[in-house]
Amino acid sequence: AVAKIFAAKGRPADHPLSVHLAPGDAPAGWRSAVDHYARDIPPFAQRLMEAFWPGPLTLILPRRPDVAAVAAGGQDSVGVRCPSHPVAQALLRASAARGVRGVAAPSANRFGRVSPTTAAHVAEEFTALGDDELLILDGGACPVGIESTIVDASRGHPVLMRPGMITAEQLPAAQLRHERLPLLDRQA
Repeated sequence: AVAKIFAAKGRPADHPLSVHLAPGDAPAGWRSAVDHYARDIPPFAQRLMEAFWPGPLTLILPRRPDVAAVAAGGQDSVGVRCPSHPVAQALLRASAARGVRGVAAPSANRFGRVSPTTAAHVAEEFTALGDDELLILDGGACPVGIESTIVDASRGHPVLMRPGMITAEQLPAAQLRHERLPLLDRQA
């Protein structure tokens, strides 16, 4: 199933997908779900989950070797997210009730293209797929068409990989050692 996501998007197999998790009743519930995928959750990452989940924050954490290898593009880290949209939450809760701990899911666009904000945009993006290959769960138009913020928490300190709805200025408010998050130098 994950390989089909990569193929449909035209996404390189080494470009990881995030694993979306059902919201828990409390941060301890999220921690349990994240523990299934991550071998380590630094305290600052836990504080970010408490401050911004459910919401537009993806955390990159060290991956347990026995889970999500294909979704993680073979990397030793995994991106995890707990979305806030009620339709996404309902899908994730229904999946969890059936024993599926997380759903590998990227944005619903072809690789390298702008993320869609409506179900109609998704349908236009994937016209080559048949009805038996594409199921669109329409939760209405996105209120804001900005991707999630991505913070790499796998390096021992927070690194802002992609700014998004949660800004670099909001992240230190989650008490990340009262320091600004360093930006990743993509040339290094």
